[in-house]
Amino acid sequence: MRKFFRVIPILILAISAKAQVDEARIRVEKLCSPEFHGRGYVKGGDSIAAEYLASEYQKIGLKKFKAGYFQEFSFAVNTFPGEMKVVSEGHELIPGVDFIVDPACPAAHKDLKLVRLSVSVILNEKQLIDSLVKYKEDQSVGYILEGGKYGADTNKLMQQVSRDLTAVAPVFYETEEKFTWSVANSQTSNALIQLRPGLLSNSASVNIDAVLIKEHKARNVIAYIPGKKHNKKLVFTAHYDHLGRMGATTYFPGANDNASGTAMLLTMAEYFSKNKPEYDVCFIAFAGEEAGLIGSNYFVKHPMIKLKKIAFLINLDIMGSGEEGITVVNATVHPDQFEELKKINSELDLLSLVKERGPATNSDHYWFSEAGVPAIFIYTMGPNKHYHDVDDTYQELSFAAYEQITSLLIRFSEAVQY
Repeated sequence: MRKFFRVIPILILAISAKAQVDEARIRVEKLCSPEFHGRGYVKGGDSIAAEYLASEYQKIGLKKFKAGYFQEFSFAVNTFPGEMKVVSEGHELIPGVDFIVDPACPAAHKDLKLVRLSVSVILNEKQLIDSLVKYKEDQSVGYILEGGKYGADTNKLMQQVSRDLTAVAPVFYETEEKFTWSVANSQTSNALIQLRPGLLSNSASVNIDAVLIKEHKARNVIAYIPGKKHNKKLVFTAHYDHLGRMGATTYFPGANDNASGTAMLLTMAEYFSKNKPEYDVCFIAFAGEEAGLIGSNYFVKHPMIKLKKIAFLINLDIMGSGEEGITVVNATVHPDQFEELKKINSELDLLSLVKERGPATNSDHYWFSEAGVPAIFIYTMGPNKHYHDVDDTYQELSFAAYEQITSLLIRFSEAVQY
């Protein structure tokens, strides 16, 4: 493959990468701090993050497009800005630890008498219907679906029944599985709450504030480093948004997903600001990824650069570990580029594994691929399994392969064919 970027001696590259990982740590810790509110939709968390990124772009010396650093769009999102309380027999449960609300949960303020539904009742359609009919007119009733160590099929059924039951009453779904939260753009008729088994008696008091925002305004943050030539472009992307707050006191820091990828985006920007590229290099920090890849979809439909000019796009997500190497999504779609990544990794002895994966809809590269843009998505693998939970904190990140990934991306950028 044709090389055009200045080749940096490996020793200098290693020294530079060490300084870059120190700066990345500072940026990730900042993005995960309480003042950013989980970079979500409560207290303007994603907007605060967007302003921070624009200021970092400016410090680095990235150029604005004609419209500036921001590309604004809007979407519907359910939010939890205030009270988040479940109390049973005087014992107040801890949000994010003892329970999480379903992302589509509506506001709920009521005292409930709880009816327990065992798995045997759930699996027996007649018994289930009889139970629903019995309490049909009682507006103070809520249901508990008793959890246990079931098989995958039974768990899937229990989850589906719990959602279906929200059409008639509030539902508590007991589970021993890891709490994983997300984002919804609508609300169910009644509350759905996942919680650990054995925490509720026969009654509970629920007080949850929820607000469905029909047009939440969000912003992609976009800039570039001009190269010597402008007919083709290399693009780095990462989403900076996360899940935000689940109530006034609980937020999801989103360190690995994706403060780490956002930091890597800025690391790449700093490198190219100091090492003038042959061609333009663009940097896009997406909003709305957690809400359904909305920011990247909007950009592809309203591109600030011509998509046909993108020679290659590298999407960065979950960059905070790497003890077990990296996975490359779309590796099977772009085998030449994947082989080049493996070759560079082997030559420089960087990562323990560069793993091949086929196409997937799991991050912002997807819409570009659908539009015919050559794109890959890279994420790290390691022992840190915190994902969409309150424990995805800065303190849990090892940055074990950050320097190595930095070196790999820089050398790979030299090999991109224009």
